[in-house]
Amino acid sequence: MTERIGIVGGGIVGIALARELTARGAGDVTVLEKERRLALHQTGRNSGVVHAGLYYQPGSLKARLCAEGRIGIRDFCAEKGLPYREVGKLVVAVDETELPALAEIERRSLANGVPDLRRIDGADPLRELEPHVSGVAAVHSPHTAVVDYVAITEAMAQDVRTAGAQILLGQTVVGIDVSDGQRGQVARVTTTNGEHEFDRLIVCAGLQSDVLATLAGADPSPKILPFRGEYWALSSNRTDLVRGMIYPVPDPRFPFLGVHFTRGVYDDVHVGPNAVPALAREGYRWSKVSAKDTWQSLTWPGARPLFKQHWRMGIDELGGSLIKNVYYRRARRFIPELRMSDLATRSPAGVRAQAWGRDGALLDDFAIDRVGPVTLVRNAPSPAATSSMAIARYLADNRLADDRHAA
Repeated sequence: MTERIGIVGGGIVGIALARELTARGAGDVTVLEKERRLALHQTGRNSGVVHAGLYYQPGSLKARLCAEGRIGIRDFCAEKGLPYREVGKLVVAVDETELPALAEIERRSLANGVPDLRRIDGADPLRELEPHVSGVAAVHSPHTAVVDYVAITEAMAQDVRTAGAQILLGQTVVGIDVSDGQRGQVARVTTTNGEHEFDRLIVCAGLQSDVLATLAGADPSPKILPFRGEYWALSSNRTDLVRGMIYPVPDPRFPFLGVHFTRGVYDDVHVGPNAVPALAREGYRWSKVSAKDTWQSLTWPGARPLFKQHWRMGIDELGGSLIKNVYYRRARRFIPELRMSDLATRSPAGVRAQAWGRDGALLDDFAIDRVGPVTLVRNAPSPAATSSMAIARYLADNRLADDRHAA
């Protein structure tokens, strides 16, 4: 009897999984997406970077799936005629105090097999790659690329539909009931537009992942703490300041990379993102406030230890969000020629679905749970878009233990 497989979430991870399952002939696949179009949230609101694996703990799920996923995205773009530009990335140490952290990035990159990684020392060699950059050393990843993730998701979705699977839009999930059926345990999913019964359900719901995990009977932890990432676009007559990507050396205490410069796949250059707690799961601007989401974050057991440990970072990020000059000074460390007026317009912000535990720790690795026939992708922020095809294979291979995979 054909297995009925449901997928909740029409971002790139959910659609990549649907494509993988239909290609394998795994069963009758149905995707449920609450919005009226695909890739509306994290997939369509990021930097468009295909990461090469510089930052991740060697041996972690992120490191493994990022390396596999980069090749998958590259090959898919070639197959479909979609843009894929290897503009390259410089991770720049501005001064000597950042050299130990840069060395750690180099160590991780080499352990993760980042292709053709090169250490660069001295200001002049740096300027051969990025003529306007300021720094004392860097690591260069020439195969870090940029793409259009929305176009990729739509192309994958076309493959899914061609294979005979369903993608149903406007289907907000309001209930998940795991019970015994004639064919064993089943997942009954109630949406705003009807009910569905599946032999296997995979939830790839991003910002709503903890809500749906609770509906399925899973542990409330990890919870999603939404972080808004805000961008500025460079003036069109100043995009020559950046050839590819210029990144800071990240603070190892946080799962964020810091404000950086990225030349996009269509030659726009944006600066950002920062990382400020959002006041709603889909709070793409300060005016979008959800009292429920905010209250749940403030009353979560992890709130007090998180604030105690990271309040200085929070205040700094808040200042960069509210005061343009603070954001500008942060960016100007890497390009001294940058002028305030070069930050011409605000680009659409994104919200990162960052999982955190009861102890206040921000989860660094991908995290996956299982409750009976329901598989829950609990933490899949960046580089999930890069890793999407590899995550899909990982899930489809059914290599999931009953316990959570997390760093």
